[in-house]
Amino acid sequence: MRIFAEAGAVPRLYTLALGAAGRRFPEISEAERRNMANGGRKCSCIAVLALCAALFPAQGLRAQQPAAPSGSTLATPSTTTSNAAATSEIPKAVNDKLADLDKRVTAAQSAGDNAWMLVSAALVLMMTGPGLALFYGGLVRRKNTLAIMMQSFAMMGLITVLWAVVGYSLAFGGSGPVIGDFSHAFLRGVGVDPNPDYAATIPQLTFMVYQLMFAVITPALITGATAERMKFSGTCLFLTLWFLVVYAPLAHMVWGKGGFLNSTGGMFPCLDFAGGTVVHVSSGVSALVCALYLGKRSGYPKQPMTPHSLVLSFIGACLLWVGWFGFNAGSALAANGLASSAFVATHFAAAAAALSWALMERIKNGRASALGAISGAVAGLVAITPAAGFVGPMPALAIGFVAGGFCYWMVAKAKAMFGYDDALDAFGVHGSGGTIGALLTGVFAQTVINPVFGADKPVGGMDGHWGQIGNQLVGVLIAWGLALLGTIVLLKIVDLITGVRVSEEEEIAGLDITQHGEEAYNLES
Repeated sequence: MRIFAEAGAVPRLYTLALGAAGRRFPEISEAERRNMANGGRKCSCIAVLALCAALFPAQGLRAQQPAAPSGSTLATPSTTTSNAAATSEIPKAVNDKLADLDKRVTAAQSAGDNAWMLVSAALVLMMTGPGLALFYGGLVRRKNTLAIMMQSFAMMGLITVLWAVVGYSLAFGGSGPVIGDFSHAFLRGVGVDPNPDYAATIPQLTFMVYQLMFAVITPALITGATAERMKFSGTCLFLTLWFLVVYAPLAHMVWGKGGFLNSTGGMFPCLDFAGGTVVHVSSGVSALVCALYLGKRSGYPKQPMTPHSLVLSFIGACLLWVGWFGFNAGSALAANGLASSAFVATHFAAAAAALSWALMERIKNGRASALGAISGAVAGLVAITPAAGFVGPMPALAIGFVAGGFCYWMVAKAKAMFGYDDALDAFGVHGSGGTIGALLTGVFAQTVINPVFGADKPVGGMDGHWGQIGNQLVGVLIAWGLALLGTIVLLKIVDLITGVRVSEEEEIAGLDITQHGEEAYNLES
């Protein structure tokens, strides 16, 4: 820089100045002038150093020193103490925030799951009334419309009370292999806290009311076989006893903790996601027993007994289809990916079965009927019920297609072959569809959909675990045996107490008038 280049000029200036001073002050000796010159040089050096210090301040020098850690200060005793305290407080604050975040996430998950399960419970209830009531109501003759609808509605009231008093406890209380206990009688201990044995993210009250809706519709399905000829009093008494003797034990064996057929620890782990054996096999087989015990309707099969309103049945079938999403997808007991998988499987199976049944009709009769299409859809929904949470979309299509054709054969061929009067085909659709669906579940279940036996462990035949078909067969046989034996015994008991069948005169007049004193249609108004 120019400053440094001219730094040597400063002493020369002092020298010249001193020389001039000597000429001006001749009294100063030569020695004194030399001393003054040396002092001037020293002052010049000091001035140069001062100038450099001014041009290059202290912060430039500090920048060459090692940088202190971010956020730190010079390590004085007081700052060291405060830093240690702050450092110890940071993990605690972070842990507190993480714990609070975890609580918020858990609460959000619980709220979402609970909302979905309450909606699912309402959907399943809709399957009984109005779904099943309209479906069955349109299939009977006009004079029996209110009677069959009233039987479904009666189950909504009767089974609800029984469930609250003792039914829930028998199905989901305790840990016995066959039936529960009375630990939850009168809903004792059933509140807003979850029961981790069944559903860890929803209140036990929600789980309880959801399972109630299954208990409501199951006995109502049986009335399809006894339609147009069974007393209302006999129906109510029989279905009350049937719920306690057949449904509750079977529900505990398949779904209850420690159950004999429970998929997570039972002696014969039977896969039944939403009620193939518990709901459909049990009610369908019992319906067949009831039809055989009651005998044929007066005039059957010589007189035509066609449905009086397929419009009602069509609406009822559509409501059943929609409600079945709560039935199957809701059985995931959470709003998660498994619920989505079950939802899709349910829809695909119903569609495939409707087409399958219609195709069979087309081949046999030359045309497809509306009654056949809706019957096929229901058959597919029945068959996919045990498999919904274990199979993917393509196996669901296969199950639906097989079920539609098989149930058509049971309704159109087997019933005529054996001569029984299953009035609304409760056995042909629910008993047969539930059986074939339960067995096919053992074939198509996959661990990639639901690793029910543990991560990477095979579930069904498609995983190489063909032994699961044997477990499914055991479950089906137990459901058949319990339904057969229990129904026969209970019908005998009810027949002795109230009687089970109306008189021939009452049957001819119609159950609307003779059992309830009213008619579905007032054609004179």
